[in-house]
Order: sequence, then structure tokens, then C-alpha cells
Amino acid sequence: MRNIVLVCAAGMSTSLLVNKMREAAAAEQYDCEINAYAVANIAEKGPAADIILLGPQVRFQLDNIKKQFPDKPVQTIDMMDYGTMNGKNVIAAVKKALGD
Repeated sequence: MRNIVLVCAAGMSTSLLVNKMREAAAAEQYDCEINAYAVANIAEKGPAADIILLGPQVRFQLDNIKKQFPDKPVQTIDMMDYGTMNGKNVIAAVKKALGD
């Protein structure tokens, strides 16, 4: 099972995207856990993640989070996919990044 961690400013704005990603993952029978957290919680939640995705509003934290977790894929969510809540595309990007 993959652990996908999304981070945003407060952990709330990505909740709709998390639901869309869960729906897409279930439709593809992709075994994963997906949760969203505030960027302030990344030190606590990041170690268990297989991949860390940043919402567009916290993309300025990308280099900082990559330094904290050099052994994990850390990337920003595509702004168009985030804006349209395209969970299927975000899951596809996760699978590509993880080689699944």
C-alpha cells in the first residue's frame, strides 16, 4: 500500500482533491492511503509518506521539503489538475513518480 501525503496551507483546501484521488485510485484498484495535512505538519507526517505532493499555494516550500526528505519524491500538484480537482490525473502522476 502506498502512502500519499498532500500538503497545503492549512490541510483543508486539498480535502476535495483527496476525495477525488481516492475515487480514482479505487476505480483503478490502486492500493493507497491518501491524506492532506497542513505544511506545518510535514516533519511529523512526511517520514511515513511514499510521496509528498504540495498544493499550488505552498509550492514555494518545494525546495525546503525536498531537503527534509531527500529520499522521497516531492513534487507540486499540477495547477490545472488542482484547479479542476482532477484526481485521476494526480493519481497518474503519483504512479509515474513511484514507478507503479
